[in-house]
Amino acid sequence: MTAEPTRGIRDDRPEGPYIRDDRSTPDQRPEGRSTPDDRSERSGGAWARLPAMNPVTPSAATPSGPEPGRATSPVRTGRGAAPLPGRVRTAPVPVGEPGGAGGRTVAPSPLDPGASQDPHGIHRRLREEFPLTYDPLLRAWVLSRYADVATALTDGRFTHGHRPGDPPCARAHVDVDTAALRSVTERTAYVLARRIAERPQADLVADFCHWLPAGTVAAAVGVPYRDMMRLVRGRAAGALAGECGTQIAVREKALASFLGNVLSDPDQVAALRDAPAALVARAWTESLRRDPPVQIAVRRTASEVPVSGGTIPAGSSVALLVGSAGRDPERFRDPDRFDPLRDDPGQLTYGPGFCPAVLLAGIEAEYALRALFAEMPRLRLADGFRPTAAGLITRAPRTLIVRPGG
Repeated sequence: MTAEPTRGIRDDRPEGPYIRDDRSTPDQRPEGRSTPDDRSERSGGAWARLPAMNPVTPSAATPSGPEPGRATSPVRTGRGAAPLPGRVRTAPVPVGEPGGAGGRTVAPSPLDPGASQDPHGIHRRLREEFPLTYDPLLRAWVLSRYADVATALTDGRFTHGHRPGDPPCARAHVDVDTAALRSVTERTAYVLARRIAERPQADLVADFCHWLPAGTVAAAVGVPYRDMMRLVRGRAAGALAGECGTQIAVREKALASFLGNVLSDPDQVAALRDAPAALVARAWTESLRRDPPVQIAVRRTASEVPVSGGTIPAGSSVALLVGSAGRDPERFRDPDRFDPLRDDPGQLTYGPGFCPAVLLAGIEAEYALRALFAEMPRLRLADGFRPTAAGLITRAPRTLIVRPGG
C-alpha cells in the first residue's frame, strides 16, 4: 500500500470511453498546491489502519438515477452504457474552442490550499457534485460518498490495501493477550495522568496522547521507559502485534480527536465521567466517524467497478475520502455533531478480521478517559481554547490545552 498519494500513486488515467478528465500533470498544478509534508504523514502505512466499524447497505447514498437539476457526465462503461449521474473533474476550455465559454466546472481537490484547515467544504462539494472524479494531484479517482467508500473498503474488487482478515495482515499478527494489554494500558494511562495532575495547565497532546500509545506497547514488551520511544516504533512494537502494532502515530491522533470531542462539550464530560465501558466505546466510535485520524485511504481496482457517478476502470488507483464518508448527510443526521447516543450509528469497516491495532486503540481510549477523570476530576479545556484539527492525510488537533484543576 502506498503512503504518499501525491507521489506514490501511479497515473493510470484511462484512455477510451470512460471519462473526460483533467489532462493536466502534477507539474502543471496551480501555484500554492503542495504535497503533504507533515512528518507523520510521510511515515508510511497509516492509510488504512482505523478501528473497525460496521457499514450499512449502500442505498440512500447511491442514487439510482439523475437527481433533479443535476447534470449528467460523459461517464460510460467500456461497453457504451448510458451515462450515470454525477460529474467529473474537467479541464478548462479556452475561449473560442467548441463548447468553450472560458472554462468548465472543475472539481475541488482534497489537496487544494486551505484543505488542511477546513476540508469539510471541499468534501461537501465533492459528495454533492462530483461523486466520481479524477484528481491529478492525487493521481487517483476520488470517492467521497459513504456508500461508495464503504464498498471500496470491503469489496474484493478493490485491492492493495490493508484490511483485517486479508492474508498479508493475518500473517503479520501474533496471538494477543487482551487481559495483559488492558492491564498495561491502564497502568500507563494512570502514570501519565498523575504526572500532569498538579500542573496549572497542560497540553494533552504533547503530555498524554503522544505517550500513551507508545507507553502501552513498551510496557507490554518490557521495554524500559528510557528506551520507549527509540525501540517501540520498531522491533518492540513488532513483537507485540506485527506491523500493525507500529501504528502509534495514528493512534495518537485518534486519541487526541477523541479527547478533544469529549472535553469540548461539558454535557459529554458529565455523561462520560463515570460511564460504563459500553458508553465509552460508543463515544469512541462516534469520534472515529466524525473525526477519523486517517482521512484518505488508497485502493486499486481489480476489475471495473460501478459507483455513484460512473464506472472506475480496472487497474485504477482510487483515493477514498474516509473523512467525507463519515459526514455524509445521506447516511447520518446532523453529521457534523458529536453524539455518542445518536440513533443512526454506522461506521466504516476495514475488513472482517482481527487487528491488534484496532483493539489497542479502543482500550487506550477507554483508560485514557478513566485515568484523566480519576486523577483530575475538574479537568476542562483552558479558557478561550477550542480544539482545532489540522492535516491532509492524517488529521487531529495538534494541541489540547487544559486546566487539570478546573
